[in-house]
Amino acid sequence: MKVLIVGAGIAGPTLAFWLLRAGHEPSLVERAPELRRGGYLIDFWGAGFDVAERMGIVPELRQRGYVIAEARAVDREGHRIASFDPVAVMGSTQRYLSIARSDLAAVIYGALEERVELILDDTVSSLDDDGERVQVTFDSGANRDFDLVVGADGLHSQIRRLVFGPDERYETYLDMVVSVFDVEGYRPRDDLIAMMHAEVGFQAVRVSLRDDITTFVFTVRHHGPVPSDDRPAQQALLRTRLAGAGWETPAILNLMPQARTFYFDAVSQIRMASWTRGRVALVGDAAACPSLLAGQGSALAMVEAYVLAAELSRVGDHVEAFSRYEQRLASFLRSKQDAAVGLGPAFAPKNRLQLLLRNTVMRLMGLPKVADLAMGRSFHDAINLPAFESA
Repeated sequence: MKVLIVGAGIAGPTLAFWLLRAGHEPSLVERAPELRRGGYLIDFWGAGFDVAERMGIVPELRQRGYVIAEARAVDREGHRIASFDPVAVMGSTQRYLSIARSDLAAVIYGALEERVELILDDTVSSLDDDGERVQVTFDSGANRDFDLVVGADGLHSQIRRLVFGPDERYETYLDMVVSVFDVEGYRPRDDLIAMMHAEVGFQAVRVSLRDDITTFVFTVRHHGPVPSDDRPAQQALLRTRLAGAGWETPAILNLMPQARTFYFDAVSQIRMASWTRGRVALVGDAAACPSLLAGQGSALAMVEAYVLAAELSRVGDHVEAFSRYEQRLASFLRSKQDAAVGLGPAFAPKNRLQLLLRNTVMRLMGLPKVADLAMGRSFHDAINLPAFESA
């Protein structure tokens, strides 16, 4: 089948890789003029690691990634109040690493070895599913037919809007914004240590990366409209919300105009009763965004892409494959979303009691039961990935 995949982040190229393996003909279209840079430093583990192993990309992920030696919480003056070994929390150095989201995306795309058509600086403006094929019109004016269309275009999915309706039907805002940016030459540096500082209403994280780069992550409580595509307004919001904050926060905010990359968005979830309609399907954040609070969004996107491709490889009928894709993942992903909601106070405490509880839990993170609770882990973490039938 000819399959159009909209979005060339994590889910899209993963799906393209496995569709190729199944003998299909995927095409990727990406709204941005180049493959995206920047974004989160993510913790990569769990079922997504299984998919990466099956793709043969783990060695390169290890080369690009990091094993953070310590997560350290500090107070307004920079004094240590808690610390723990992230590897001990994750359970194994063999199946856990931290990596920039853009590096993960680049490694996945590299595994395609230029065997997939990539259309940059364009996206879908309209589509017509007549039951036999999907007629697609692009922003550029081009018109093409595909057997299937898959929206892998993130939290603000254009495909979801076109096929399923407006964002407000499915998006749940979690009263928080996130900003990620990086700069060169920041001091102090604490190699392989994730420095964390939280006060009522926010958390700031600093991590030193290679090549004298430091990345910063702010999660900030915010009620009201969230500015989009307006960097000055976004940075003004951060300065207003973080006025008077302690630790290194004022110095970090002063560096925002010098950032190499700058990311800002609402912290939201996408909850849908179904991720497929006719010959169109959704994967990744477009289908079931758990929010950054889940800590596994990229890995889960890879799992969703793999399962969808595996089901298409096992049955010839896309209707049955779509149904099996949803049945296999629905409860698993809902459990991840539910757990993420409960983790909000860890990322931006609402009051002093939540701040005290957060710091207390961090002091106890070396205890397995506490770590499982804090990470939102349960029996739902286990998922049996289906076998894959290559062409």
